[in-house]
Parts: sequence; C-alpha cells; structure tokens
Amino acid sequence: MLNLVLFGPPGAGKGTQSAKLLEKYGLHHISTGDMFRGHIKQQTELGQQVSQIIADGKLVPDSITIAMLEEEIKNNPQAKGFIFDGFPRTVAQAEALDDSLKSIGSEITGVIALDVDEAELTQRIAKRQEISGRADDAADKLTKRIEEYFNKTIKVLPFYEKQGKLTKVSGVGSIDGIFNELTQVIDNY
Repeated sequence: MLNLVLFGPPGAGKGTQSAKLLEKYGLHHISTGDMFRGHIKQQTELGQQVSQIIADGKLVPDSITIAMLEEEIKNNPQAKGFIFDGFPRTVAQAEALDDSLKSIGSEITGVIALDVDEAELTQRIAKRQEISGRADDAADKLTKRIEEYFNKTIKVLPFYEKQGKLTKVSGVGSIDGIFNELTQVIDNY
C-alpha cells in the first residue's frame, strides 16, 4: 500500500498535485480541509463545531480530526493507498496516524514537503480566493493559517525526517514540472 503525506503551507499546491498523483497512482485522497468543508456544508453537528474553530483561525482538535480520518480510511478498504493532504499538522497527529495505519497493517511510505516561500503563497492564495471564493482564503484568516503553519505545523517534518521518510521538493515552477519531480520521488519508494 502506497501511503503518502503531501506537506506544505496553505497555497503550496497540495490539492493541485494531489489530483494529478491520484490519477497516476490510483490512490484515495484524504484532505482534512475537504472533510471539514464537507461536514460544514452538510451542517452536521461536527461541521458546526469545525466551522466555529476554523472561523477563529484555530486548528481543529486532534480528537475530531483523527476520528474523521479513521472513518475515511475504514470507508475505503479497496484503496491502493492514500494521499494525506493537510494532515498531520502536529507530532501527536503524526503519531496517531502511524498508529491508525499500523492497526490495519500499513504505514506511511513517504512524506513530500512542497517548499514555497510566503510571498509566493500570498500571491497564489489571493488568486485562488478570487476564483473559488473559499472563505478560509480571506486575508485575515489566511494570515493566521500561514502563521500557524510556519510556527507550529512545520515542526512535524523532523518527526518524519528521523524515520527517513521526508523528501523536500520545490513547490515553485510549472504544475507539470513540480509533478514530474514528485513522481520521481514516489517512483523511488
């Protein structure tokens, strides 16, 4: 089973690259952002909780995120593997993900970090906000999300580096150029 964590700050291109990787490798995409937006759109009880947390610019608590993630994995037993997008964001989440996968006889194959500087991120997200109108791309929330990534989430990378599973790839360039670099990394697993 090929299990990948696609890592990077908001606007790094995780969603764009995930779509291309899914098609090439036949994996199942698990985006915590998509899961959260789905619950919010359906106005589930969980969605209402997540909506308020996100509106405050905070990370959703591990217990909620992990429960949703485990449900998604269990609902897709036929998957050849998974791409985790936007998860894990803390070392505790990384440990929980390792435990969840271990319980089904699997593990993270590799972690690929898309490296993009803050100026590029701000420009990309402003453009994405214009096109999609995503509420979490609004300027005030965006600043909090980028700060959250660079102050907290990035600290997960050493966890995977110690396991020998981390590869950094430049997230700047053409979509196809970045994709080719990603596939070279994945094909070497």
